[in-house]
Amino acid sequence: MKYYSTKNKKITANFRTAVINGIAEDGGLFMPEEIPQFPAGMMQSLPNQSLHEIGMQVISKFAGYMDQLSLLKIIEQAINFNAPVKTLSESLSILELFHGPTLAFKDFGARFLANAMAHFNKDEDKELIILVATSGDTGSAVASSFYGKEGIKVGLLYPSGMVSQIQEKQLTTMGKNIKAFEIEGTFDDCQRLVKTAFLDPNIKEKFNLSSANSINIARLLPQSLYYFYAYGQVKKNLGIDDVIFTVPSGNFGNLTAGLIAGKMGLPVKKYIAAVNSNTVFTEYLQNGVFKPRPARKTLSNAMDVGDPSNFVRIEALFDKNINRIRQHIYSDSATDQETIATIKSIYEQYKYIIDPHGAVGCFVNEKYRKINPGPAHAVVLETAHPAKFADCVEPALNMKIEMPARLAACLNKQKNALKISSDFNTFREGLIAEMK
Repeated sequence: MKYYSTKNKKITANFRTAVINGIAEDGGLFMPEEIPQFPAGMMQSLPNQSLHEIGMQVISKFAGYMDQLSLLKIIEQAINFNAPVKTLSESLSILELFHGPTLAFKDFGARFLANAMAHFNKDEDKELIILVATSGDTGSAVASSFYGKEGIKVGLLYPSGMVSQIQEKQLTTMGKNIKAFEIEGTFDDCQRLVKTAFLDPNIKEKFNLSSANSINIARLLPQSLYYFYAYGQVKKNLGIDDVIFTVPSGNFGNLTAGLIAGKMGLPVKKYIAAVNSNTVFTEYLQNGVFKPRPARKTLSNAMDVGDPSNFVRIEALFDKNINRIRQHIYSDSATDQETIATIKSIYEQYKYIIDPHGAVGCFVNEKYRKINPGPAHAVVLETAHPAKFADCVEPALNMKIEMPARLAACLNKQKNALKISSDFNTFREGLIAEMK
């Protein structure tokens, strides 16, 4: 399996190079040259397959020459937690993706990536430096996944004042080989700094760089697994074949992973891209113009992205044909007020506590179902534990949420981050000093 740059299909790499380098030499994102197809028989067997079994079948198609035993070990070490599908009604289920170490869906991709990178880098003399832009959950998942990995250091860039208290503590209290940079700017500024660093000759001369954002293909591919798994569980428990996936979306890596699953043969009836007030993608589907803008701060902060990196991958999957994209994806948005109202209504109807990102998903899903009624069963991806957003959820429900022990422990630790300007030259100096 070869991977090409979204900027130039003539620039290619194998799986190892795509993983270690993170992005192509021209700044493009890596995409597989072909999407492997699964026979219908595999879809029929999904109800009886575990995440590990699905993982081996899916990722082995993309991992090229990696031997099967090494790949199995990586998958088993990475995904050592469950992804339960909770049925709320005959038309709605919640896919809980927050049972990993940092209580967010990012654990799936980050843990696979960390173990894959450690495997590929074990015989290298040069230390690997991982740079990650985060709007919240990515950074904590990456920090946890790479903590203590030999020969690897991690630099986390997060926007000052735009992550929750718990998220910031998870980002800034690890220590050891994990360094945090508090950027005076937005998440888009953080992404810009990471992308610019990859192309900067001074930094490239000093460090062997890679990325652990969803721009890295090894973050993306493992996220396709739970689409297969959730489809199988809905079929097993409810006997339903028509499934809609509603995906809270910011940088659009999660949705892209689902689209890849669909390209492999998963019979998804529709993908719903649920966004907050950052509506760049929704407007693109409406008017055909992709016009990035500065991110707006919302309660669902992990989705506060005004220039989603994975948009180019969505374009690549559909040959930049907007009509084909519209056939597969519906998108709409939720305001903060609608998010809070949905947290309340989901609890009142089902006694289920949902976080702000999942609430955006449920709200947009309901809007879609009113326009498109039918027998299809909707699976909303719940991307983070509600306790991570207690400052939003508790006032909405007028009740206290039980704090998982692993979150409570990090709140008592001392923050350690370098606060720095979003000017690239200033950041470069700080990065070089911190990563020596």
